[in-house]
Amino acid sequence: MFKLRQRTILEAMLVIACIALIVYFMPRDTKFNYHFSLNTPWTYGQLMSNFDFPVYKSEERMKAETDSLYRNFQPYFYMDSTIGENALEQFKKDYYSRFDQLITAPQYNTYRQRLINAYNRGIVSIENSERIKHDSLSNIKIITDNFALSTSIDKLNTIKSVYKQLIYNDTLPKDILSELKLEEYIRPNVIYDSIKTNLSLQELKSSISMSDGMVQKGQKIISRGEIVDEKLYRVLKSYQYEWDKRDNDSRQTGLTLLGQILLVTIILSGMVYFIYVYRPIYLRQMNKFVLIFLLITIFSITVGWMVHTHTGNVFMVPFAMVPILLCLFVDSRTAFMAHILLTFICSTMLLAPHIFILIQIAGGFAAIVSLRELTARSQLFRTVFTVLLSHAITCFAYELISENDITKLNMNMYIYFLISGGLLLLTYPLMFAIEKLFGFTSAVTFIELSNINNELLYKLSQDAPGTFQHSMQVGNLAAEAARRIGANSIEVRTGALYHDIGKLKNPIYFTENQSGGKSPHSDLNPKESAAIILKHVKDGISIANAHHLPTSIKDFIATHHGTSKTGYFYITYKNANPGKEIDESLFTYPGPKPGTKEQAILMMADSVEAASHSLQEYTESNIHSLVDKIIDAQLENGQFALSPLTFKDIETIKGTFKERLKAIYHTRISYPEEKK
Repeated sequence: MFKLRQRTILEAMLVIACIALIVYFMPRDTKFNYHFSLNTPWTYGQLMSNFDFPVYKSEERMKAETDSLYRNFQPYFYMDSTIGENALEQFKKDYYSRFDQLITAPQYNTYRQRLINAYNRGIVSIENSERIKHDSLSNIKIITDNFALSTSIDKLNTIKSVYKQLIYNDTLPKDILSELKLEEYIRPNVIYDSIKTNLSLQELKSSISMSDGMVQKGQKIISRGEIVDEKLYRVLKSYQYEWDKRDNDSRQTGLTLLGQILLVTIILSGMVYFIYVYRPIYLRQMNKFVLIFLLITIFSITVGWMVHTHTGNVFMVPFAMVPILLCLFVDSRTAFMAHILLTFICSTMLLAPHIFILIQIAGGFAAIVSLRELTARSQLFRTVFTVLLSHAITCFAYELISENDITKLNMNMYIYFLISGGLLLLTYPLMFAIEKLFGFTSAVTFIELSNINNELLYKLSQDAPGTFQHSMQVGNLAAEAARRIGANSIEVRTGALYHDIGKLKNPIYFTENQSGGKSPHSDLNPKESAAIILKHVKDGISIANAHHLPTSIKDFIATHHGTSKTGYFYITYKNANPGKEIDESLFTYPGPKPGTKEQAILMMADSVEAASHSLQEYTESNIHSLVDKIIDAQLENGQFALSPLTFKDIETIKGTFKERLKAIYHTRISYPEEKK
């Protein structure tokens, strides 16, 4: 129970680590990764809008509209009456204190009235006068008593014009005018109001619409081959601006991160649920569980890095490698499920996910269908060709639908597929690395191990020829039964060749290697004989370790007797000691029980083949009875409790053994003698 809980915690931590790694490498600052220019063809595929956005006006048009409004714009000024009043009061004081001897009262009144008229019309400073001329303004707005009145600049006075008005038709000598210093009483009273003017300018700018249209989410923007005219150029520029603006929004980035975490968690949880419901045995096989999630994580990280750094094209990545490896080391259904979920994760990082999903699912399906078991290098080449063909056909069909013009095909895509196919060939050397790292055994390795000319099998054939022949027969029976129920026939045949390799330590103590005469067991008691027989399992594991055989072969050696008993010596001892309590562990194999279909099939085939030699007569009835008796006894003893065999599988296996044994032991017809 503790080990189960510990394994569950490790698996949960692995999934969480995969989620964290994938999300960490997923791009959240993707820029608008398209390059285009005015009056050139669009070289990418069909571009669809991912969100609503406005189509902004060009800079030239915005400037023209702004200039048009500015030409009619009237800046704000206000008239300060206190300036005129103070100037007139000062002029009055100076007259009575200094000027009454220089000018007469009528002359004073004339100057005073002319000043009053000038101040009433308004006097602007030289600086403001120059600004008005520079802006080519014809009118300004003058605020008086909270009312803004539009006033023609022709009606405004300047300091120079007011001075001319003061001395108009004046007969005073120049020295007296110079002493009067009339210019000191001419002060600007029309003041520029920058606050009101700026507010008015802002209102004016806000009234100018920056856009002249909208593009809806999901709407087509441009197709491959279309010329980027002025209108499309503005649409693309607007899309680029809005895209980059969304990326620079920290709140948007935070929401994107949250969405990525939720999405990846849901997808990987779907993989966990699939394993829990349909492949619960993988929860006990950490190497397979780790391989599934490791492949999904590695390929997701690769796509995230490529998109983030704008390196290469994602269609160069050999995604079909994932279903191929999982099909070889796990199973085809799990491989297809993992490939689909990987495709969904990677598609969320791309601008055009639809074509990516279609191409990758088609390629993964083609890889699984074309490669059930990799037994020769030529099969991998055939699989690569099938995957490339599925990619090309799917891409071609999609382009015909979206572009509706064969001249607009994107030939770069087919170059990417070729690169992907070249990288897919690396599956073969990678397969051996995974075998060593995770303890898997591929079909190629099984075939190499089943070569009877290798050192260990050759030694078995020389030192224990009876065991070797028995192993060959068991392999034939088990392989055919495995093929009938959809199990791995190559694996079970190879396991059968090595299952009794432990008999090499004491071959003469096993019946099949005895050539008649006195049996060595006749000098031993049943306990001693049983110990030698039981020990061939432990010896087999020891020999397998010494020759570095794969774990799967060791599992066949360990489980081919399960927890059954050495029946002959157990019954002999029991009969010789009636009523005595027996330590059954002395006659019981250590196990474990078979945990896979292949291991269970080998146990059945081993027992049936060995027992078939004890038949006195090879009739159909005897063979049927023997097969049913042995397998039913194993089933009743619970030897198949840990294996995923169904009752239908067991019946199919029984039928296969019966057919094979009848064919093996069929009596030849006797040839008649010629009469003389």
